[in-house]
Amino acid sequence: MRSISRKDSYPSIVVQMTVPFHDLDPMGVVWHGNYLKYFDVARSALFESLGVDLYGVRGDSPFIYPIIRTSIKYVHPLRHGDDFLCRATVVEARFKVVLDFEIRLADTGRICTRGRGEQVAVKLPDMELMMSIPKDIQLALGFGR
Repeated sequence: MRSISRKDSYPSIVVQMTVPFHDLDPMGVVWHGNYLKYFDVARSALFESLGVDLYGVRGDSPFIYPIIRTSIKYVHPLRHGDDFLCRATVVEARFKVVLDFEIRLADTGRICTRGRGEQVAVKLPDMELMMSIPKDIQLALGFGR
C-alpha cells in the first residue's frame, strides 16, 4: 500500500511493509540498522511519486544528493511478521533536503520509531557542496517559488 498526501501541507507518503525474518537480531526484534532500510524504501517511494531522482546522476544534472545526517528514536520494537506503515514527509528543501520518518504498527497505529534524514546537493565533478538545493528540486518537493 502506498498513499501520498500532504501532511501539514508538506509532501508525504505512507508505505506498508511486513517485517521479514532476516531483519531480526538475536533477541527476535528488528535489528536497529534495518530501520534505515525502511526509511529508504519510503524516501524512494516519495521521491518517485514526486518525479524527483535524487539517486541517479542524469546526463542533464551535475548534482548528487548524499545523505549527511540521520537520527532515529526507537519507541517500540518491530517483530517478525509485523505489518507496519512507514511515513516519509519532506519538511525542508531549500538549503538541504530534510525528511521526517515515522513507523507505526498497521493494526493498532502504535508508534514504533521516529527519525529524520538530511541530504545536501553536491556538484560534480569537483564535489562542490552547494549552499542550496537546485530550484527545480525545490519546486518538485514543494518548497520553491
